[in-house]
Amino acid sequence: MKDGFIRVGCANFEVSLGQVQHNAQKIISYVKEANEKHIKILVFPELCLTGYTIEDLFYQKRVLNEVNKQITTICEQTKDLDILFTFGCPMVLKNKLYNCAITVCHGDILGVVPKTYIPTYHEFYEGRHFASALDNDEVITINGQTYPFSSRLLFECQSHPELKIGIEICEDLWAPLPPSTLHCLNGATLILNPSASNDLTSKSDYRRLLVTSHSARLICGYAYCNAGLGESSTDVVFSNHHLIAENGSLLAQSQQYSEGIIFADMDMEKIVSERVEMTTYDNRQDHYQIIPFSLQDEDIELTRTYDPHPFVPSNKDQRAMRCQEVFDIQIHGLIQRLKAAHIKKVVIGISGGLDSTLALLVANMAYQKLGYPSQDIIAVTMPCFGTTSRTKNNALKMMEELNVTSFTVDIGDAVKQHFKDIHHDENIHDVTYENCQARERTQVLMDIANQEGGIVIGTGDLSEVALGWSTYNGDHMSMYAVNVSVPKTLVRYLVDYVSSLYAGKPLHDTLQDILNTPVSPELLPAKDNEIVQKTEDIVGPYELHDFFLYHHARFHYEPRKLYRIACHTFKEQYDKQTIKKWLTTFYRRFFTQQFKRSCIPDGPKVGSVALSPRGDLRMPSDANVELWLKECECL
Repeated sequence: MKDGFIRVGCANFEVSLGQVQHNAQKIISYVKEANEKHIKILVFPELCLTGYTIEDLFYQKRVLNEVNKQITTICEQTKDLDILFTFGCPMVLKNKLYNCAITVCHGDILGVVPKTYIPTYHEFYEGRHFASALDNDEVITINGQTYPFSSRLLFECQSHPELKIGIEICEDLWAPLPPSTLHCLNGATLILNPSASNDLTSKSDYRRLLVTSHSARLICGYAYCNAGLGESSTDVVFSNHHLIAENGSLLAQSQQYSEGIIFADMDMEKIVSERVEMTTYDNRQDHYQIIPFSLQDEDIELTRTYDPHPFVPSNKDQRAMRCQEVFDIQIHGLIQRLKAAHIKKVVIGISGGLDSTLALLVANMAYQKLGYPSQDIIAVTMPCFGTTSRTKNNALKMMEELNVTSFTVDIGDAVKQHFKDIHHDENIHDVTYENCQARERTQVLMDIANQEGGIVIGTGDLSEVALGWSTYNGDHMSMYAVNVSVPKTLVRYLVDYVSSLYAGKPLHDTLQDILNTPVSPELLPAKDNEIVQKTEDIVGPYELHDFFLYHHARFHYEPRKLYRIACHTFKEQYDKQTIKKWLTTFYRRFFTQQFKRSCIPDGPKVGSVALSPRGDLRMPSDANVELWLKECECL
């Protein structure tokens, strides 16, 4: 279970109704196949040892005796396999018949979990045969040996206690208070569900929604294994619809009406991290019996995929919806600030780059919604040593097309005078050379805002905030920062989204050219009117940094694990040394630049990752990064 990953699977086979020995051999065969696939946790369908639909044959002593016999066979023939698996069968205890899940590991029965909620409605008639789970713990004798028998059993991995398994059976999930709710509140992180849910039109959609939403609410992994082939079709049909979910995300599902195994690599560390951070996740101390088991650690080749752009939906329609949601948040955040401050005018520095473009578009939309004249948006372009005609012209065209008030303030002479005042050689293109320009621009914006009775709108985005890619008390500062929690990879799509709304109009072409312009602060002199200072050449690709930021801030991954999933995700784009280089840069800049984040302006949170010191990231500015860098060195 290296880095918290555990391979979890669901297996189904064509059951032979009442033919217990045949079904047992199928179970053994699939356990062996799962073991070869490096699956460590496997679940079979409900009552698969006998078949779910044998009805009154459940009472037959011939069937029940054979169940006991074949349980022993299953244990004996899987004892050398490093896997924990659960399968369903009927069991008798104190003159009552129970629908049970038996859990086996290394040939040992760990425990027997009876079904709690017994359906007797519509097509289900389980109440004719089965009793509901008892409230108290019992032991059950199987072939002369006793084992725990209870609905409140949790199976805990000794070497990795973050893997704690609870079991519920089919209808238990559909009940108003599923047993898994209590399982998870008492520490379970993975729920296994042997099920027999028949197929109906649209039921698979509902089942999928039920499993994923339940795993999200409980912040757990969930493996749902459904009955199917071979079950009686007298009145209903079963489809082998298996689902594996992790905290609301569907990791794998089966092709219905097919035999075989599905599996997914589940991240148990991620689940625990989410629970630790969510202070409203209650920890109960109900009576549960904790049963230990052990599995060998195995470094598996990951099969799960990670979105290389976690802030940006890959589906075009979903991406458009996300863009509209982000704009709504930005717009209404700005509207509230303007109303609260009784302000009618805003001042924005426009460079012709993506971030300032997005800020201007947000302001323009907010003013349209407020019914304010667009002329009260004061857009200022401030060319200096590194400004190219392309970015300046795009800035001016966009101002004109949006019908805002346009100012051009050439700051070259002012910056040169400042160089003289502080005795700086203007031929030395160091950080002083660059930051003098950024601070002069901010001073111009602030002073114009004073003149106009307005506020300065900040343009910096979340990726820049994370990396500290801003000039302290320069572009770092504003009165309200509308882009502060929008990552760079999403900024591009937001601008493109607005561009699509103006198809066939001049603004569309201007925005498209801005999208095609290299990201640059333009603080170093241009060469032949071309940008020479490209941000991603200096700090690294933003798609990597946004990937690092998402998993570092959202799930608190260690460098080793973040490096592993980054190499897995970007193996076609970057080699391992490149990823290591920029990951090291990310950690170094993220930690050393906290002092800038400690005093950033207000701005709206738009997604699950934000770095506001007032709510999302409370971190000392002098935190030491060595612990992270040392692990990076060993990668």
